Amino acid sequence: MTILPDGGLRLAELEEQSLQPGTKGLPITQPLRQHMVGLQRWNVLAADTGFPVAVLKISSLLHNLDWMRAFCARHDAVLAPHGKTTMSPQLFGAQLANGAWGMTLATAPQVLAAARFGVRRVLLANELVAPADIRALLALLRDDPGFELFVLADSADGVRRLSEAAVAAGIGRPLQLLVELGIAGKRTGCRTPEDALALARIVAAASGLQLAGIEGYEGLLVSDDRGADIERVDAFLVRMADLARQCDAEGLFVGPRILLSAGGSSYFDLVARAFHAVDGLSRPVLPVLRSGCYLTSDHGHYLELTAELDARDNIAEGLRPALEVWSIVLSRPEPGLAILSMGKRDASHDLGLPVALRAHRPGEGPVTLPAGACIDKMNDQHAYLRLPEEGDMRVGDLRVGDLVGCGISHPCTTFDKWSVLLLVDDDYNVQRAINTLF
Repeated sequence: MTILPDGGLRLAELEEQSLQPGTKGLPITQPLRQHMVGLQRWNVLAADTGFPVAVLKISSLLHNLDWMRAFCARHDAVLAPHGKTTMSPQLFGAQLANGAWGMTLATAPQVLAAARFGVRRVLLANELVAPADIRALLALLRDDPGFELFVLADSADGVRRLSEAAVAAGIGRPLQLLVELGIAGKRTGCRTPEDALALARIVAAASGLQLAGIEGYEGLLVSDDRGADIERVDAFLVRMADLARQCDAEGLFVGPRILLSAGGSSYFDLVARAFHAVDGLSRPVLPVLRSGCYLTSDHGHYLELTAELDARDNIAEGLRPALEVWSIVLSRPEPGLAILSMGKRDASHDLGLPVALRAHRPGEGPVTLPAGACIDKMNDQHAYLRLPEEGDMRVGDLRVGDLVGCGISHPCTTFDKWSVLLLVDDDYNVQRAINTLF
């Protein structure tokens, strides 16, 4: 049985837990210890599982893990993958085992969940403002001296709140901050380099805090004009690098290295090249990429963007889609329409609807989907699969009870719909279950 490495995380409580009847995708009528899932000899194509069911292809995950490790080595960067994509401790472990420097997370509860399973270094790619969240993370730093945390800041008010709390908590070490450079009209971050430099001075002078680096998120610069997007990303990265140089010239950074962090799942090649060129500073620069969707890729939004990355970086084989949602044909209520047992509660729809990939008839084998077959609508629990006609005959006609496998666009908003996903081999034999903690 091929399994993913665990990165030394404490995953036993997940493997020993009892999965209960009613867990989406699992065909169980009584509690089942999770570590027994792979021994049930379920096969998705034989209709052994419940439907819909979310699966991850192990071969694609392993390919993508190796691909990203090689990419970071070529570009002399480190990876702190954004864990909010999957919120799966088992996948965190696989990423850490394959060389990830740490994990990026988006909220205080996510940080606490990661630390609970043994993640030792986290970049919180968000402003930490709520008093209860500040207290919780400072307590984590106080009680676990080996845990590292980096937090973003984009306002003097935010810095003041963190400084006062850090001093009051007496954690025995400074809270490490990255000043966030933002983009006009987008979400968080200082709107100008001048504002960011002024804030960096405030951080450097604040009690209980330490300026560790500069952060930004270029992934917001995606439009239909790809050439213009690239120019805007490059210009943004130049501003980040210049800000780091200015902060360094004023002696604002503390610590053995300067963190420069950006690189979502769209332009991390541009980020790696731009940060690699930043030299001549008083201490080494550590470029920290944060792509999270690389691990599973997808069949839509990110597949298109990483294909462009492959072309820019002259990569022969890129990332492979690993995540699929399989459903069953519930109804053929009219010609050219199949209703599937999958809806908005099961698959992402914010960056494109699911992509019909293949069909299978349990006990008989593959079913041909006609060219142009597509999902054009979803309700909460149903998807509308349109089957175009060819002349007087409809090819690849589906029957009630046939299975349809779909790729998705934007894995983040599919993972959060599943508490358990199944790892499968290339023949769709179920090898293991993994969990999410949304």
